[in-house]
Amino acid sequence: MAQPDTKKIFFENLSGAGKAIAVLTSGGDAQGMNAAVRAVVRMGLYVGAKVYFIHEGYQGMVDGGDNIREATWETVSSMLQVGGTVIGSARCKEFRSHEGRLKAAHNLLQRGITNLCVIGGDGSLTGANLFREEWSGLLTELVEQGLIEADSVQKYSALHIVGMVGSIDNDFCGTDMTIGTDSALHRIIEVVDAIMTTAQSHQRTFVLEVMGRHCGYLALVSALACGADWVLIPEMPPEDGWEDKMCGKLSATRSRGTRLNIIIVAEGAINRHGKPISSSYVKDLVVRNLGFDTRVTILGHVQRGGTPSGFDRILASRMGVEAVLALLETTANTPACVVSLCGNQSVRLPLMECVQMTQEVQKAMDNKRFEDAVKLRGRSFENNLKTYKLLAHRKPESELPVSNFNVAVLNVGAPAAGMNAAVRSAVRVGISEGHKMFAVNDGFEGFYKGQIKEIKWADVGGWTGQGGSLLGTKRTLPAKHVEKIAEQMRKHNINALLIVGGFEALESLLQLYEARAIYEELCVPMCMLPATISNNVPGTDLSIGADTALNAIVETCDRIKQSASGTKRRVFIIETMGGYCGYLATVGGLASGADAAYIYEEPFDIRDLQANVEHLTEKMKTSIQRGLVLRNENSNENYTTDFIYQLYSEEGRGVFDCRKNVLGHMQQGGAPSPFDRNFGTKISAKAMQWVTKKLVETFRHGRVFANSEDSCCLLGMRRRALIFQPVVQLKDETDFIHRIPKEQWWLKLRPLMKILAKYKTSYDVSDSGQLEHVVHNQPKESDASVAM
Repeated sequence: MAQPDTKKIFFENLSGAGKAIAVLTSGGDAQGMNAAVRAVVRMGLYVGAKVYFIHEGYQGMVDGGDNIREATWETVSSMLQVGGTVIGSARCKEFRSHEGRLKAAHNLLQRGITNLCVIGGDGSLTGANLFREEWSGLLTELVEQGLIEADSVQKYSALHIVGMVGSIDNDFCGTDMTIGTDSALHRIIEVVDAIMTTAQSHQRTFVLEVMGRHCGYLALVSALACGADWVLIPEMPPEDGWEDKMCGKLSATRSRGTRLNIIIVAEGAINRHGKPISSSYVKDLVVRNLGFDTRVTILGHVQRGGTPSGFDRILASRMGVEAVLALLETTANTPACVVSLCGNQSVRLPLMECVQMTQEVQKAMDNKRFEDAVKLRGRSFENNLKTYKLLAHRKPESELPVSNFNVAVLNVGAPAAGMNAAVRSAVRVGISEGHKMFAVNDGFEGFYKGQIKEIKWADVGGWTGQGGSLLGTKRTLPAKHVEKIAEQMRKHNINALLIVGGFEALESLLQLYEARAIYEELCVPMCMLPATISNNVPGTDLSIGADTALNAIVETCDRIKQSASGTKRRVFIIETMGGYCGYLATVGGLASGADAAYIYEEPFDIRDLQANVEHLTEKMKTSIQRGLVLRNENSNENYTTDFIYQLYSEEGRGVFDCRKNVLGHMQQGGAPSPFDRNFGTKISAKAMQWVTKKLVETFRHGRVFANSEDSCCLLGMRRRALIFQPVVQLKDETDFIHRIPKEQWWLKLRPLMKILAKYKTSYDVSDSGQLEHVVHNQPKESDASVAM
């Protein structure tokens, strides 16, 4: 495949020759750990280092022997989609003792290992840091005992540690998401969606207990993702008298016609006095006070199990590669670091700063400083809690501000999972801000036809888990119907517009902005939320719906690859959607372990195709039995999916056979993933708050008049921040012919995919994480929470 012309710092400047790296998983298992192990092994081998598995965590390090084995490229094949950790994890009391760490040091030195990549929680990482601090002393003791030569002290003078956080609880400060959290949310939401159907049938209340002994992240985010009526978490216990308030809320929702209630309880939930609140206590309370038919479901270890989500596979793969880079760049004076995710960017943070802040959270909770505990959890957690409170608890009419503003919300373009969550959030936040909210059916086609009606709080109940677009959406652009749209704006006195959609939504906003010169009715605040599975909208790194489509691709690729298990060698050619944007093909390829992914943004010719076939043929002869090749639907008008299928079939004759699959619209359907539900919910809430601010700013002489560039914006996520960008300023960043941004961040992931597929390629490290401090990660108004 043709290489991108990147004239920056390249990975060839760093070499792992002569180095030995060991990887271990410790503490509780988490989905995605295997993807991290695979990335560490393959990146380590790629740079010329020796890589070792340490089986059974620290116990294997202490016991030595066959627990520490050299890894090869083939030993990590077919583990990307496997949950848990295939190299095992065990809690080890012996490692906590000095004698245990002395044994561990001896076992590492026998193999020349001085670079450790530890995947685990704060306890595992704290143990690794202590081991590093004691290292020189341990070496001296080993020399005194005659177990190693004196020159080994100089040769192996420093132990280098890099951590990756694998924990479904997302309880580690300094990172927005830990490996395994997104997959655990998938398990929870699958159960909640299933329970909601039976609860509705019988008009039941369900109390769900989820994991989180010391951290309420899973409970909070799953409550946000399913629109739960009440949530109980350890960081923010309910005020005294919460029992009556909760029962009052449940009763009020039933009186409005709702047939079910969902209450989510973290296993570590407590009241203001530190007394545990159990799921059975909540059930008895509801039965006693309201007489509702109430059931308890305790999810337990289901949350730890199953295959990792697409997000976790990519997160773990990126972190694994970043961990190897960090180990290669480290010196004797470099503190142990942890590879983290901030916004959409990898960062490195001092390990002990993160551990200390994580411990500060528990101290704050123990001392009943709950507001501090929430802040210390980080901006993502704090934002989730604020958004949940805003959407779940409706203020009485008497307490609502009176704004007298009318705000219309509509979907434009192709449907994307998560659109409904965004609309629900907009409606409820708008009502909370005192606005009258209007829903427009069928996009701008419905707008000019007058399909506009007021939408109330209860009308959007249960929308978060619904796929597609409940408002209806069309690709119709407003240009030909501007006069009628202006007339409808005047008729319904619409003071602001919120548009949820893809590339057509961007084009629509640009057309409306241009039409402001003629129609004063269009001089109102307008905001767009990017929602498209293609992720091809300029001004944002991520779009609502893309994560759900990614998971559909990954699940299908897993099944397709499994279909060849135990048969002869086979290569699958799979076509993905995305128009001219290769995002889905690229991240889908990275998450499913593809050997190649053909996209429009990276031109390829027959020589590249031939090189890929030869590369795959060699791999098939020596190790793997299944190959996977993805092709974006518009990657090349001549090298079609059929052409590539026939080429691979012919050139691989005698070594492997081929099958092809066109995934089609199944990528667009289905219930939205937890990521898309929360991303849609949170950016929509932020957009509505921006709309309110603009309405106040532009209200003059009894009417709203907004005609400046900054009153017509797109809200997008850029690296670490959620930013409102005037759409006219995005014109220069856009290729309107191919409907893609001119620069796309995910192209930097392509060399990573090739390296993990055993290609020799250049890897740009100019954007790799630099060591920062945790204090730089404190909440800011503009910071992104990555949706999660």
